[in-house]
Amino acid sequence: MRVLVTNDDGVEAPGLRALAGAVAATGHEVSVVAPLDDRSGAGSALDHGLGRPLVTRAITVPELPDVPFTGVEGTPALAVLLSRLAAFGDPPWCVVSGINLGTNTGRAVLHSGTVCAALTAATLGMSGLAVSIDSARPRHLETAARVAGMATEWIVRARKRTVLNVNVPDLPFEELRGVRWGRLAAVGRVRLAAREGDGGTRALGVVPDPSPAAVDPRTDDGLVAAGYVAVTPLTGIQAVEDDTAALALDELVTRARSAAPRT
Repeated sequence: MRVLVTNDDGVEAPGLRALAGAVAATGHEVSVVAPLDDRSGAGSALDHGLGRPLVTRAITVPELPDVPFTGVEGTPALAVLLSRLAAFGDPPWCVVSGINLGTNTGRAVLHSGTVCAALTAATLGMSGLAVSIDSARPRHLETAARVAGMATEWIVRARKRTVLNVNVPDLPFEELRGVRWGRLAAVGRVRLAAREGDGGTRALGVVPDPSPAAVDPRTDDGLVAAGYVAVTPLTGIQAVEDDTAALALDELVTRARSAAPRT
């Protein structure tokens, strides 16, 4: 299978190279297309490249001479879209995104460039896998890479449009407690940072929170904290088959049209 590897930390990130090597080791054809710079938190944005020329750059990675690396001036979701449109060769069968430095857990995955690359794949008819490790400076990146290779072997055989979000503890492979399904935590490992400035200004930001006060052991966050690999299947954009709102709004519109003066 042809597999697209991408991330949101940028094409030079060590997690991306570890992931590309792990996927290539499975024997699949690998193409890497990732942002030229850090696009963490980009979600499914498609900025840069829509309606104007897009800068791309081929990158040589000596340790992976048979894997083409391309940097794009845009987000991971845009890299997935361009690859699906055959901008870098034949379209991929599926997308593998990561390895993100830091977890992508909880409902905050809605804003993750890593996870949204996998979700974008599903909206375009492909399957997607997002892999993250529980450290901004991991000591055991090879553990996440090894798990990612195994997960890739599963996802390429799964039903099309399948999306998995995988979070791996930063532990030696032999010390993993196992793999478990995890529900999404309420928010995820983020917190608000605020700093008062001069002239009544206030600087606000959302920053990673590596050690939340309490975690539910049944969630993706809690499982990773306990030493398990957390696997959470996700669904992308889907219409809800419920016409209640449409019928109510249709009634309001009909009344308004009937009450309007005729000319």
